[in-house]
Amino acid sequence: MIETHFHGVFPYLVSPIRTTGEVDAKVLARLSDDLIKAGVHGLTPLGSTGEFAYLTWAQRRRVVEVVVEAANGRVPVVAGVGSTTIADATFQAREFERLGCSGILAIMEAYFPVPDEGVFAYFKAIAEAVSLPVVLYTNPNFQRSDLSLPVIDRLSRIPNIRYIKDASSNTGRLLSILNRVEGRIQVFAASAHIPVCVMMIGGVGWMAGPACVAPRQSVELYELCRRGDWATAMDRQRPLWNLNQAFARYNLAACIKGALQLQGYAVGDPLPPQAPLPPEGVEEVRRALVAIDALQPDFTANPITRNGLTARF
Repeated sequence: MIETHFHGVFPYLVSPIRTTGEVDAKVLARLSDDLIKAGVHGLTPLGSTGEFAYLTWAQRRRVVEVVVEAANGRVPVVAGVGSTTIADATFQAREFERLGCSGILAIMEAYFPVPDEGVFAYFKAIAEAVSLPVVLYTNPNFQRSDLSLPVIDRLSRIPNIRYIKDASSNTGRLLSILNRVEGRIQVFAASAHIPVCVMMIGGVGWMAGPACVAPRQSVELYELCRRGDWATAMDRQRPLWNLNQAFARYNLAACIKGALQLQGYAVGDPLPPQAPLPPEGVEEVRRALVAIDALQPDFTANPITRNGLTARF
């Protein structure tokens, strides 16, 4: 297990699942290895892009196992733990620590609303179940019971809760979090923010699905921010933001998987009942990738067959 201070670019990995239900370990290992070679600072399986909410426990465990083995100690692996119950969440966290993860990304699922005390108890229990650093994940667009500022403040006082990944798309909220926690936890941005702006206000990096398909460009952007070359960083940020806007028009997992297929990774479609990326979406993503030099203009992906029709994009 790597002991480190997390920082930089952590791609949210996709979960390639075969039609038989098995995790495609070969494809996932290759993607993980290529991302590391591209310079990313860590890997995050089972985030939103990893479709954690659609996977069985056996599939989740296998995804993490494959990524830990592929990383082989070169970068930290921060695995997503998400559940509706404390008992299940703490079970997952302990298992992922046993598999060799370097950190836990703590996600709260909820069907019925949960009051602040319940939210606090959930994340506190995950932190106390492991000796690993914990990253809180807040995404009010998808979470029925989100982390409020008072709860974040209380959780920041638990020693191994050391980071928060905020996907609210509200940069002002990030400033509020930074002011509230007074350095006790560090902030990672999401792709819904403009990462350069988050770095300017004190962020330490970003955890995001688009980094799977633009790792080299994301790392370059991060290094420009670290050097304080903000003018150049903003020049690099603009075309990357265009890529993010293309992703925002469709299901995120479908977009990342579609983009990876264009790049030659047979990751498959998102798990049903999610829809795969439609042809017009594939073309939009292709153009965005070409614009940032993440795909050759004349690149033709392998044929994709859907509903008895075969198409090349």
